[in-house]
Amino acid sequence: MLVFLGSERVSGPPRPARLGERVSAACMTRLAGKDVDAALIDPVDIDLPHPFKPHFAYSKGKAPEAMERLAEEIESADGYVMVSPEYNHMMSPALSDLLNHFGSSLFSYKPSAIVTYSAGQWGGTRAAVGMRTFLSELGCLPVSAMIHVPHAQDVFAEDGGYLDGVDGERWDGYLDRTFDQLCWWAKAAAHARHEDGARPGAFIINPSERDAPKS
Repeated sequence: MLVFLGSERVSGPPRPARLGERVSAACMTRLAGKDVDAALIDPVDIDLPHPFKPHFAYSKGKAPEAMERLAEEIESADGYVMVSPEYNHMMSPALSDLLNHFGSSLFSYKPSAIVTYSAGQWGGTRAAVGMRTFLSELGCLPVSAMIHVPHAQDVFAEDGGYLDGVDGERWDGYLDRTFDQLCWWAKAAAHARHEDGARPGAFIINPSERDAPKS
């Protein structure tokens, strides 16, 4: 699994500045407890080309090294955890920018899990609504269960562990509801992909290839 941290904000206010680090660390810990091999993808550590140029716009083998390496990780993963705060009722621009650099063929026929958080009371739920559409179009369909963490600074410590007074057992059960679905679908999709390798066709060169027939 790849856990995408959808935040580049390393300074405050508000504080704590990188609240998403706590949430993504908690996700990594919970996945590790299920013996799931997970890797954290942090946009702060990835040097993407600007002005915008996606991975698929480069000739084969000509993309920047960091981008090429991440493309390989995305393609080889069996599922994804998308961790995002809410920006103007939408997903983090840091996360959408990162994901938009890679074609849907790398993500397709794999599941994803939506994890949102906030320092306030809503837990990023409004961002999650738009994330369903975005991730579905990207090809990594979100599982039905989602994780929302309001007042995340009062739930998780910097290392992703639970703060004193937090009912960790109840939170574990809440996270498991989503991650168990993710793991189930990831195994099922991996089996289907590796069984015969056949997948439904998609447009290859031009999006018009998926247009409805003309009357």
